[in-house]
Parts: sequence; C-alpha cells; structure tokens
Amino acid sequence: MAIRDTIAAYVERQWPVYRQLALDIHANPEVSNYEFFACARLSGQLKKEGFEVAVDVAGHRTGFTGVYKAAKPGPVLVFLAEYDALAGLGHGCGHNLFGPTSLLAAAALKQVIDQVGGEVRVYGTPGEEGGENGSAKGSFVREGLFKDVDAALCVHPGDKHEASGKNLVCAPVNIEFWGKPAHAAAVPEQGINALDALILTYNGINALRQHVTPDVRIHGIVTSGGDAPNIVPAYAAAKFFLRAATVPKLEALYQRVEKIVEGAALMTGAKGKLQPSQNRVDNMVPTPSFDAVYGKELAGLGETMLPPDEGCGIGSSDVGNVSQAVPTIKPTICITDGPTPWHTEQSKAASKSEKGLASIALGAKALALTALDLIEDPALLTAVKADHAQAVARQ
Repeated sequence: MAIRDTIAAYVERQWPVYRQLALDIHANPEVSNYEFFACARLSGQLKKEGFEVAVDVAGHRTGFTGVYKAAKPGPVLVFLAEYDALAGLGHGCGHNLFGPTSLLAAAALKQVIDQVGGEVRVYGTPGEEGGENGSAKGSFVREGLFKDVDAALCVHPGDKHEASGKNLVCAPVNIEFWGKPAHAAAVPEQGINALDALILTYNGINALRQHVTPDVRIHGIVTSGGDAPNIVPAYAAAKFFLRAATVPKLEALYQRVEKIVEGAALMTGAKGKLQPSQNRVDNMVPTPSFDAVYGKELAGLGETMLPPDEGCGIGSSDVGNVSQAVPTIKPTICITDGPTPWHTEQSKAASKSEKGLASIALGAKALALTALDLIEDPALLTAVKADHAQAVARQ
C-alpha cells in the first residue's frame, strides 16, 4: 500500500475511536487547569497508539506530550492539541474536536514515519481560552519545547474552510488596589477607598479608548469591590484583557494602562498594582506557503480552502506564541452548514454534530498528509522555514 494510502486508511479505520473520544470530552467540559478528564483520555489514547507520553508538562498539570521518533532521521513535526471548554457554556469553541483531530493526524503519520524518517509529537496544551494557568502554549515555548521543532500543525473548528489568519496579541492582567477600611458613616475620613481607585482606573481606561489605533481592544470586569456599603472598601480588583495587533503595540498599551493605575493610586492614596494573570498570548504569524500545502491536501480530499479574512482578527489564540517560534498553521475546518456565531449554544451543538464529528477524519487526513509533504520534500520545508523567518522579521 502506498504511503499516502496507508495514512488515509488508518484515519478511516480509527476514526470511530476518536469520534467517541470527542463526544466524551464534549459531555465532560472542563476549564483551564482542570482538564483532568480530557487530559487522561487523550494522553491515554496516545499511549495506546504507541507514543511515549508525559503528563504535567511545562508547569501545566493537565498538559502532556506524546513523542514517537523513527530510527531514520528527519524533521520534527508537532501536532497541537486543545481540549479546554468555556466557563458556563462548555465546548462552544469545538476543542472537543480539536484535540482528537490532532491526535488522529499524529497517529496516522506514525504509521509511516519509520519509513520516511523524522519525529512525530503531540503537544497537549491546556487553557487556550484562558483562565487559571491558561494559555499553556506560551509556557511550552518558554520552556524550550519548540527549540528542536521544524513545524507545528493544527486545525480549528469553524464555519468555513479558511487559511490561517492574523489575530491579536492579548495580555490578560489583574488590577488590584489596597486601601484602608473605616466606618463609612462615622469616620470616613480615616479610610482609603480602594474601590474609588479602581473606578478611576476603569474610567481612565475608557478615556484611553479614544486615543488608540483601531486594532486595540481593552475589556474587563470588576471582580471585587468591597464587603459592605458601610465599610470603606480596603480592597478592590478587576481583570482586563489588553489586545493589540503586534507585540510592540501591546507593550506600549500595557505601559499606558500602568500609568492609569499609578495615577488612580496617587489620587486616592491607595496602593495599586497591575500584573499578568496568565501567559501573554502573542499574535499569529501566518506562513502562507505552509497553508498552501494544507490547502492542496484539502483540495485532494474534495474540499476548498478560502483565503483568510484581510486585516487583523478580533480574537486571540496562544497558537500565536508557537507561530512566533516555528512555522505554524491553524486553518479553520468547517463543522456547520452556514455562518455560525462562535462561543454560543449554536457552536456548542455543532461541536457534537455529525458534520463536526466527520471533520475529525477530514482534518486528520489533511494535517497528516501536509506533514508528510514536508518530510518527503526537504526543499519545501526549507522554503516554508525561510518564509516564516521573513514573516516574523517584518511584523
């Protein structure tokens, strides 16, 4: 049997296993740092597939790696797996499909890797949606797990087949103020109101929105505002996401928000602090020549990939952190019959629909065959890596 046929046949044979895995994860949604069920099921399946598996990776207790290395040398290719859910909603972003698709692609490529040479890895990265110890891909990059990697691949569920596009850098931050409690009626002059400082900060950020570029997004919530109306709040806190198109723009925005916090502290006498609440999420650096390889393989499977939307996307993904380090693709794969709002009950339903479940096989074949192309054509991989380096340099 030809190499490509071996990959396709393995996907078809194993798809029912991964279909059930996706349904099980959908029925047991877990948020960042608590994906115990999904981590156990996915890492356990990798062991069954013959990968060397490690759990609790890069400081993430629900992170994992799966590695299979051929005796014959070749490139190191990583399939990225996500499996966290949205708080209060569940799998409204399709990550129950995302993880199984990447695992099946890696398992299919493993069937031929001894013949063609190289190393297949799966990186299970928790908390793409953010949250406690979220955006694990930033940790995987920081801890050196991509230093010897040639390229990374994944597909994300969507309402169309679309090439990898740009998105925003995101810095999730905590803003806190500490004041001094006092009886708000009897001796208010003895208190320092931390909530006042937080409100001044919130209003200062609102004023800042008039003076930023169109790519900037700033949004947040108050998480603590005091304990009782008759006590001057001694502590107040908020969570904000600061987003911009590029890392330099984000760093400039971060400094401006820091000044707002400092100003509010000076005005009220409270002590203020702004600090990251999790890993920063970097912007995606597309490598169009890499997406073109995936698009060719998708076309060979009877589907057409659309070009990415022009301009900068409104969301963020820690796949961007990976794309800063190595050539990376994250196209979308269609799981709906038409335009669908994401992070909603509609997208949650699509993530367990028959079309959604069928996307696992389609995506796994396209990803595995794309990886095979890079292994079998060293000149293609060299060109993709050169294109990536240029894209990183000019962002």
